[in-house]
Amino acid sequence: MRFSILGETLARHDDGTVVPLGGPARRALLALLLASPGEVVSADRLAEEIAPGGAVSAHALQAQVSRLRATLGTAAIERAGAGYRAAVEPDDVDACRFERLAREGRTALGEGDAARAVALLHEALGLWRGEPLADAAGSPSAQAAAARLQEGRLGAIEDRIEGELRLGRSRTALPGLRELVGRHPLRERLAGLLMRALCAEGGQAEALVVFEGTRRHLAEELGADPSAELAALHREMLSVDPAPSPVAPPAPLTSFVGREGEVDEIAGLLRVARLVTLTGPGGVGKTRLSVEVAAVAAAAAEVCFVELAPVRDGADLPGVVLGALGLRESGLQPGGGGQTPTARLVTALSDRVLLLVLDNCEQVVDEAAALAARLLAACPRLRILATSREPLAVIGESLRQVRPLDDAAAARLFSERAEAVRRGAAADPDSVRRVCAALDHLPLAIELVAARLRTLDLRELAGRLDDRLGMATARSHRTADERHRTLRSVVAWSWELLSASERRAAERFTVFAAGATAAAARQVCGCDGETLESLIDKSLLEFTGGRLRMLETVRAYGAERLEAAGEADAVRDAHARLVIDLARTADPHLRRDEQLEWLDGLAAEHGNLLAAARWAARSAAWETLLELLASAATWLWIRGLPASVAPQAAALLDALGELPSAGLGEEYAACVLLAAAGPDGPTVWRRHRARAERALAAAWPGDRAGRHPALLLPWMMRSATEDDPRRAFVLVSSQADCPDPWVRALARYVSGFAALGEGDTAGAGRAFGAAVDGFRSVGDRWGRALALDALAALAGATGDRAAAVALTDEALALTEQLGALEDSADLLVNRGDHVAGDDARAAGAAYARAAALARRAGSSTYLAAALRGLGDMARLAGDPAEAERLYSEALDRTDPHWVRSAGNRVRTLAGLGRVAEARGDRATAEARYREAADAATAVLGDADRGSLRMLGLPAAVVDAVSAR
Repeated sequence: MRFSILGETLARHDDGTVVPLGGPARRALLALLLASPGEVVSADRLAEEIAPGGAVSAHALQAQVSRLRATLGTAAIERAGAGYRAAVEPDDVDACRFERLAREGRTALGEGDAARAVALLHEALGLWRGEPLADAAGSPSAQAAAARLQEGRLGAIEDRIEGELRLGRSRTALPGLRELVGRHPLRERLAGLLMRALCAEGGQAEALVVFEGTRRHLAEELGADPSAELAALHREMLSVDPAPSPVAPPAPLTSFVGREGEVDEIAGLLRVARLVTLTGPGGVGKTRLSVEVAAVAAAAAEVCFVELAPVRDGADLPGVVLGALGLRESGLQPGGGGQTPTARLVTALSDRVLLLVLDNCEQVVDEAAALAARLLAACPRLRILATSREPLAVIGESLRQVRPLDDAAAARLFSERAEAVRRGAAADPDSVRRVCAALDHLPLAIELVAARLRTLDLRELAGRLDDRLGMATARSHRTADERHRTLRSVVAWSWELLSASERRAAERFTVFAAGATAAAARQVCGCDGETLESLIDKSLLEFTGGRLRMLETVRAYGAERLEAAGEADAVRDAHARLVIDLARTADPHLRRDEQLEWLDGLAAEHGNLLAAARWAARSAAWETLLELLASAATWLWIRGLPASVAPQAAALLDALGELPSAGLGEEYAACVLLAAAGPDGPTVWRRHRARAERALAAAWPGDRAGRHPALLLPWMMRSATEDDPRRAFVLVSSQADCPDPWVRALARYVSGFAALGEGDTAGAGRAFGAAVDGFRSVGDRWGRALALDALAALAGATGDRAAAVALTDEALALTEQLGALEDSADLLVNRGDHVAGDDARAAGAAYARAAALARRAGSSTYLAAALRGLGDMARLAGDPAEAERLYSEALDRTDPHWVRSAGNRVRTLAGLGRVAEARGDRATAEARYREAADAATAVLGDADRGSLRMLGLPAAVVDAVSAR
């Protein structure tokens, strides 16, 4: 018989059937005996604990025991002296079995056998059904035993999670860990496990939030500091770089045939040459060869694979490379001092060991060559592998011509692909050789033709190709242009074998520059799923990563056919409408809790957005372009990509001249903001700001909501840099009663700055706090991160450093989730500034991590801020030479024209002044202090001495500014 006390008291026969135990007194009696099986419990104690105060007599107790023995068997409960005992094996009681399994699991964990530990602990924890000894809850001894069991259960859970983390299962452990830490905020081991799990999933900033929350609970409730182990883990978190992974080479769907020696040769060449270009005609296998080489190189360096086939405008190239690296073109704060994408790339790659694969450069060869030359000159640890139909012609370029396969490799490739579609399809070696020769041994041509053996006999196929291509002999002497004509003929031949519906679908699919989901393809191509599957079977489409894609050579031919059919504009318009509908559907979700999932889905559509915008601009479809850009604006701002559509937005503004047709004022304002993110941004902004502001005010009068809420945030931020930003601030703050809760939160955020301007720090704190609560209530991370940053700055300025750190860490967790590395770097610098006076080591770690993130993000401005912080640490540590070096580098990198850089520039100049003063160079010190005072005056105007001291400026600077 088996017994259970981890929940209500149960007894089961060996076959699992439950034994009826009777009423509460009998269950309590059995539970008390089973809590210590084999041990004698006195009758007096049993009677008192079942019913305190003598309610159960010795006779009544004996009667209850007799009834239990009748039910369970006389051997189950024995009389022993003046008491009773449960005469059962400990392992027959679930509580005892739990404790044994938990001990064995912990031992296995200590011995390094995580898999066995997790299995044992899962078995142990699976025994629990509820509160232990629930039927004896009023008994003091049962309460003590239950407390011991609950503590053991929690320890077993911790051990099991520890084992799961060692097995790499951090993602599955996270939900339960978060709940446990919420229920047990003082349990440091749980906090440490959650921090480790978060860090394993790239959530370093959230891990810092967990630490800060635990530290605060320990201090408030126990008056204690975190343990040495948790503090050490915290320092480790501060040093981790959570940079996003660059795009890896595409995973091949088929085996690699015939070029194994070339892979080793090219990989070896890349070890001595920094730019290697694979040249050859279309379809010869350059892309596939580069993928295999990149896979070899990945053992020694990061690899980023950039597909350039969809790129038609060379000006887009730096942005495309940034995107492939997982980087943004700008931070979360629109309107801020942006670098050009090329400058950002230089900063991001300046000290990174990376192989950059630029695939299909021929369409933008001049721009690809210029970018490669710039990056190689500025980034000494970078290597580039390019594929192109022509050389890049850059100094130092090593060329490797990719030739067609040899006879044997071509035949093997054809046979493998043929066997994949129909067993025995390539059984005739002579016919296989004839076909491969007719195809010039080009891998892509072989792939396309082999797919036809699903429906054609091999000899029939060879005959058709002889007729079509005009020869069936080896053609190794032919030129690249002639081989390209062969490939084109093969694509055309494949096209002609399609049914009318298949041809129509394939031609229409060519408008998808970044591939498509099956649903999107069906909508734009006007076809069913069966047609798409048929095109996949015939190798004209491929399905990978949940999306349909078309090889560029095939896509180029299909696009020509689409133009010839006179359908191009109609299909491209349908494609643009699809992107508009997708963006409109996504827009409200981007300001809610589900924004991360929607952002991930939209990331795959960015190439389609750019293609639709380029077509609309080229075709002067201005109203479509206006709708497209406005509907995608939220997506572009949160992902830091507004500059990617700036050329089309600027072209639209030039074409419109004045405001668009009635009802599109918001769309016009969105276009102005997007165009202002481009290289001519300041000029565009000055020219169109006033008209756009009037249109925006009309769309958001204060008593009703407009259609594009997210537009208000970048508008306010862009306007904040103006001499008179009050109109923009009033426009946003007047939405305090808007029915949209996100807009109300934004209005409170802006009101906080208005209160600050009036010197009302308490009012500002209330407004920023309400903004944080408002953004949190709808689940938006974008607005919440900005509001938390403002609230943290206010807390730091008013001397509440602990609150400033906690708020900063919470904001860090959000920017990390949004992939906003430069904003994370900015927050880490702030964190360092908050703790620098109390914990130099923590401050230095924050500045160092900020510098690493800023480099990864390519943000020169925030790298300058981090270097300034490191300079402060070096100066305080008594190393003036290192401090001066860091300050000087920070000054060189600081953008003197961006308001967000101004405070850091002041502090850097002041730091240089302090270094000079420390070495006795009073003249240089005073000159630096004057520069700092000039910079502070430019930013703060008539600021009071207290505001100046908040910047951490020396008295000499404060006095100089105040004297003015």
